[in-house]
Amino acid sequence: MAVQLSEDVRTARLEAIETAIGATAKLAIFSGAVPGDCASGDPAGELARMTLPADYMNAAAAGTKTIKGAWTCSAAGAGLPGVALSFRIYANDGTTCHIQGTVGMGSGDLALDNTSIASGQTVTVVTFTLTDGNA
Repeated sequence: MAVQLSEDVRTARLEAIETAIGATAKLAIFSGAVPGDCASGDPAGELARMTLPADYMNAAAAGTKTIKGAWTCSAAGAGLPGVALSFRIYANDGTTCHIQGTVGMGSGDLALDNTSIASGQTVTVVTFTLTDGNA
């Protein structure tokens, strides 16, 4: 039998992620592919960067944690125009990567309202959900 965790433990693990990253984390959207891990250099083609709200994730429930509030910014990266393929969430220093993944429109680890990004365009995150395993 595989190890299984209680709902309380799964919730605590998810809450620990936002706590470890800290308030006013930074989110960057890139046209390059997701690197091998968070310790690797940033992907090519930064398209947008935003400061997330101080409390940017809803409380964990049923093994998931979702975005809280609006995650939007105006595209102003050096890789513009471009198609969003990956993202990174950094601590508020903007350089310490804690989460990374794929970007899509209605798909991917983080979904945008539009993955074709031009300079000055409003970039809006539609969905981003952290899901804890071991249910």
